[in-house]
Amino acid sequence: MMKTQVGIVGAGPAGLFLSHLLKRNGIESVIIEAKSRQYCEERVRAGVLEQKTVDLMIELGVGERMQKICMPHCGVGFRFHNQHHRIDLQELTGKAITVYAQHEIVKDLVAARLAQGDPILWEAEAMELKDIDTDRPRILYKENGQPREIECDFIAGCDGFHGIARPAIPAGVLKEFDKVYPFSWLGILAQAAPASEEVSYACQDRGFALMSMRSPEISRLYIQVDNTEKLEDWPDDRIWAELQDRCRVSNAPPLNQGPVIQKNIAPLRSYVAEPMQYGRLFLAGDAAHIVPPTGAKGLNLAAADVMVLERGLVDFYKHNQRDMLDRYSSICLRHGWKVQRFSWWMTQMLHHFPEDSAFDRRRRLAELDYLLSSPMAAKAMAENYAGLDVIY
Repeated sequence: MMKTQVGIVGAGPAGLFLSHLLKRNGIESVIIEAKSRQYCEERVRAGVLEQKTVDLMIELGVGERMQKICMPHCGVGFRFHNQHHRIDLQELTGKAITVYAQHEIVKDLVAARLAQGDPILWEAEAMELKDIDTDRPRILYKENGQPREIECDFIAGCDGFHGIARPAIPAGVLKEFDKVYPFSWLGILAQAAPASEEVSYACQDRGFALMSMRSPEISRLYIQVDNTEKLEDWPDDRIWAELQDRCRVSNAPPLNQGPVIQKNIAPLRSYVAEPMQYGRLFLAGDAAHIVPPTGAKGLNLAAADVMVLERGLVDFYKHNQRDMLDRYSSICLRHGWKVQRFSWWMTQMLHHFPEDSAFDRRRRLAELDYLLSSPMAAKAMAENYAGLDVIY
């Protein structure tokens, strides 16, 4: 039986960030991950980082490649009423956001952990969490078809929405808050230079669109589609026609087009699990909450979770204090629900809903108009978009 101080289930951003935070404090950890290293390093996900997440990468000594190829943005754009508008995040908050893809972060974190000689067990599927209400919880997993076991002081459940960590919390304890949206995002990566220098949202008559990027040569673009739509319904020429229509404004150039190199359809939901801890099990990232991508918060919220958990575990091991660990769930949920509120607000403001009346559509445009014409409204939006501080 393998033994460690913290057993981490999942090698996504939450689990990998946590492992490095623990390492810098001399706390041992083992990561088990059901998928292969290649799968985790190539999985296309979020790409917008708050300043706190950028700072964390640098503090952990894994930000060198990010600093060379990332794309800092000092503002964010909105397109409606045939005009492109801009909110200056730097001017309003003193903070910027940074475009750097999640799979690139995973590559950086994995490479650094392996270089330190610390274990990641790839293609090791967690089967069950045992004794989580005792001081020696265990992770039961399969590796190469063989049952294996890790005994630890604590378990960090960083295994995503469909993982086994959250269901290990007894049904009578766990409360779930779920909202499924009546639309999805069709996203593409295209070999085309971004038409806008900053992330820009569009709310036009035909629906929502988002203009982002992965590099000066690669655009990342999205459109709102119905939940019943399939990828085969969307050949590349139809996608480009819809994007051009939804992003067209009189005061900015049209989108640059190029070969589509990847496309997918992802449903949207808001979800929160309470509590985020039970016994010696602590949930972090998508295992505990899902936010719609409109607010660009998923990866950043995962990083915020594990920074709180780091403080609790350091207090436990270095000072024999449990107060921060005992408050982990309440601290993270207080912050997380604010992030949920903002992500929901952005989603309802920018998307068309099937039940919308003419009144709803006009109210939505009035909300956008108010946001772009009121300095106080713009500052509140900028504060949330650039990232709220966690209150301890």
